[in-house]
Amino acid sequence: MVKLSVIVPFYNVRHYATDTLKSLRANAGEEVEFLLVDDCSEDGTADILRRAADELPGAVLIRHERNGGLATARNTGIDRARGTYLTFLDGDDWIAPGHLARLLAAAERLGCDFVRTDHVQCTGRARSVHRVPMGRRDVVLDPRGSILPVDRTTCVDYPYAWAGVYHRRLLDRGLLRFTDGLRTAEDRPWIWRLHREAESFAVVGLLGVYYRRGVASSLTQIGDVRQLDFLRAFDQVVEETTRDRDADRLLPKAVRTYCAVMAHHLGATERFEPDVARALRSGVAAALRRLPQPVLSGVLESMDARRANRLRRLRRRPLPARTAAV
Repeated sequence: MVKLSVIVPFYNVRHYATDTLKSLRANAGEEVEFLLVDDCSEDGTADILRRAADELPGAVLIRHERNGGLATARNTGIDRARGTYLTFLDGDDWIAPGHLARLLAAAERLGCDFVRTDHVQCTGRARSVHRVPMGRRDVVLDPRGSILPVDRTTCVDYPYAWAGVYHRRLLDRGLLRFTDGLRTAEDRPWIWRLHREAESFAVVGLLGVYYRRGVASSLTQIGDVRQLDFLRAFDQVVEETTRDRDADRLLPKAVRTYCAVMAHHLGATERFEPDVARALRSGVAAALRRLPQPVLSGVLESMDARRANRLRRLRRRPLPARTAAV
């Protein structure tokens, strides 16, 4: 019987895939399956996965014929998963020996819809612990109650899918799949949906996931047009939250987070290709017009002046004539 399905997308990570797979071998067991999704890699990652699949107990190798992005690759794994519980790992990260057994034990002990964990961020040789922004540990809580307050970092600001484990009933309720085609910020609509619609969750102090930052092939390091998918991701967050029964309370948090991410990208346009930087500014200007204007005005008043002014300048930007005529 498979109790835990581990979904691991890989795309052009040949320098790191061996370490990732080694960490999976140190967590193998009769109750665990590993769904290795090769998202049409072109750098030799596929060869590493083919060799590893023969040696890793519980491994299932799946290859995309075309690159679909992280969200789509995770969905491919979700569709093949047989476990009572599901978790994720990215193909350039790794987990500590025995982590999955401890994670599964925590999920079974608490009996809730999902469990979130802390993680270790690795940048070169530097290590830093990043914790779920929730003080209460090892108790079952209401996910909706951890979305607010508006002006503080909360659980929806800790979106990492691999920092936790999720009961299969969430999949049966349609809450666990990602938005196909999103290549960045794919976790944002997903984590908001979980906290709005799941019934129970808990946070535990496990430190077993090692998240590699600064990888040259990561989208966080590449300034191409795929980075702009954060606009689609947060549009979805706002749209779905607008339909929520507590929209009047939750929308300011969704809009404030969206604004903070937009301001962050506008403050780092030097890392984008010139045409992408222009598309970013146009996309942000259009997004600001789509937001509920009274909520947006309140959010901008509450933000620090430097970030708020970046957004106000684009909010006032005239629409291009072709767009205005639509």
